[in-house]
Amino acid sequence: MQPIFPPALKPGDTIALVAPAGVLKRRRIERAIERIELAGYRIKTYGDIYRGRGYLAGDDATRADELMAALTDPSVQAVFPARGGYGITRLLDRLDYDTIREQPKIVTGFSDITALHLALQRHCRWATFHTPNPMDGLGTVDGLEGLAEHFFWRALCADRYREDLGQPQKSGYLLIEPGGPLPLEVIRPGTAEGRITGGNLALVAATLGTPYEIDTAGRLLFLEDTGERPYRIDRYLSQLRLAGKLAEAAGIILGYFTDCQPAAEKASLSLEEVLGDYLEPLPIPVVRNFPAGHEAPNVTLPLGVLARLDAQRGSLELLENPVAL
Repeated sequence: MQPIFPPALKPGDTIALVAPAGVLKRRRIERAIERIELAGYRIKTYGDIYRGRGYLAGDDATRADELMAALTDPSVQAVFPARGGYGITRLLDRLDYDTIREQPKIVTGFSDITALHLALQRHCRWATFHTPNPMDGLGTVDGLEGLAEHFFWRALCADRYREDLGQPQKSGYLLIEPGGPLPLEVIRPGTAEGRITGGNLALVAATLGTPYEIDTAGRLLFLEDTGERPYRIDRYLSQLRLAGKLAEAAGIILGYFTDCQPAAEKASLSLEEVLGDYLEPLPIPVVRNFPAGHEAPNVTLPLGVLARLDAQRGSLELLENPVAL
């Protein structure tokens, strides 16, 4: 089914900054706001975004109300969850997707925000954006790394598409290209086309069996994770395999698996062995080292957009603009 592409971001547009997951670090968020406003956009918030309740940015009702307000605000063109962390899955059944669906807008984020991406894809058919979060990207001392910054604004902004006007199927929006500085590692050769879906592996697995579970049929499945030992990666991939999600995919793209090595004092399979056990037998192209996830550069990956993965050539190319011009 054709996704709904949000209107492109334009100078002067309003961006809602929300805290639906973990507690925010004030100085980083202030720095991110300064940079967003300097780039020519307005920031809107809904109450105290620096609130906290343990590891959550406030109670569930407050966070859900804030997120719902942002997603349905007619004055807002984009919603930037300020960070990931924990807590998005607590909110999914508190959102009114019928109302949200009526006003497509850009939604960004990664890590825990994966669950929100999946919910909006399934219940609103929105194309969304796996991107750095403000607190961990624009809010850091040095800001977004050069490659991440280029692809972040390229994905969201109308003025970055001028060269494509009149050529909606123009080849050339290569996220990764042969001979580039970030070569892909081939696990399984082949070529595949499909709409991109996925995100953080733990969150993808956590939504299985719920009304928000991932649809991988004929799609390019992107996965990344952080801080998980190989036995936990094994468990998540086993859950996806048993649910049929690996076999249904047209291709698989692995991003960073940060700090996912075995504990030194325990017998373990390596991360590479676990990935190989599940992915090498699949009759589809599988690549590793796509530059997205919990390291820099965290390259923006439009979700829901039709793309072509060529494992042998080492390229991933978008076949559609991810925003409506």
